[in-house]
Amino acid sequence: MADTEIIWGLGRRKTAVARVRIKSGTGEVFINKRPINEYFPNQLERLSVAKPFSVTELVGKFDVHANVQGGGPAAQAQAVRLGISRALIKVNKELESKLKETDLLTRDSRMKERKKYGRRGARRGFQFSKR
Repeated sequence: MADTEIIWGLGRRKTAVARVRIKSGTGEVFINKRPINEYFPNQLERLSVAKPFSVTELVGKFDVHANVQGGGPAAQAQAVRLGISRALIKVNKELESKLKETDLLTRDSRMKERKKYGRRGARRGFQFSKR
């Protein structure tokens, strides 16, 4: 991989979509042009985003720039994580087995079920009244 080569990865979770660019660097992570500490104040979400690097032992080797839309903070963090994992595979195909072992390449496709007509929610009906 060339020094300035940019590798793309796409990650999705619920309604969150993350377009992730990685390039060799010092380990800086920017999400929507903001540092990760500012964008994800929650430690769990920051750890979730960094997990692909810790699993593949590449911490501090790549700079990450991600654009995320939709979903909540947890879904966005998981979308970024999937995007990073997919981009790392493009860098080195041998990392795929490590990432697959730790379930970082699986797209979590669970979505909110839509509300149906004649019901109060997706499955919940209206309260029945005999009289």
